[in-house]
Amino acid sequence: MPNPLPERTQRMVVIGLIAALAGFGIYVSLGGFGGDEDDAAAPPRETAPLEEATGAPSGPRGLATVPPEPITTTEAEDMDVLSWFPFGEAEFQAAGATAQAFAEAYGTIDYSRPPEDYYSSMEELATKEYAEVLSDSERAGAFWEEMSGKEAVARGLAEVEEVRTFGAGSITFVVTAQSITETGDAEFDEDLGEFAVTVIKEGGSWAVFDFQPADVGQFGEE
Repeated sequence: MPNPLPERTQRMVVIGLIAALAGFGIYVSLGGFGGDEDDAAAPPRETAPLEEATGAPSGPRGLATVPPEPITTTEAEDMDVLSWFPFGEAEFQAAGATAQAFAEAYGTIDYSRPPEDYYSSMEELATKEYAEVLSDSERAGAFWEEMSGKEAVARGLAEVEEVRTFGAGSITFVVTAQSITETGDAEFDEDLGEFAVTVIKEGGSWAVFDFQPADVGQFGEE
């Protein structure tokens, strides 16, 4: 069958096909058919400046461009020290009086009376939770057992020595306590030592939250 195209024309067709295939391969290798037309048409995103993102004005190196308002300063001799504390002087006095009265009640014992009388004098000054455990053997109950066993009649004395720590609603005092004891014909002073007494604000007044020997390391409501 005779060839309808001349030999020169056939060569031109073959060369054209080869060129077309090469161009298609280059197009595919450059990401053709894989992109998103919407993404390609969308304009590039703009990044907001730092001050627009944070709302804070900034200058060179991020420093504020608006000068601050100077604070009012006080000379050392004019400083109101008590204003630095969460309680005023009257509050500290009331709290200290509660701690002192509790320590005095702790040292006051009359073996001839029921132990409930001894505990009630402290329960009136304590929080409800602490009042419920006062008679435990590791608390005031131990001192009652010791002194009633000696048939002792004792009068408690106490003095607040210092504030150990305080918080928004509690103060821990270090209190020195004595029990002036009269047993039979002997009368003597019994130094009970120092106690850490933590009081907390409860219902508008102060109440003892805990009472321990000072060397135990009692700190506030912890």
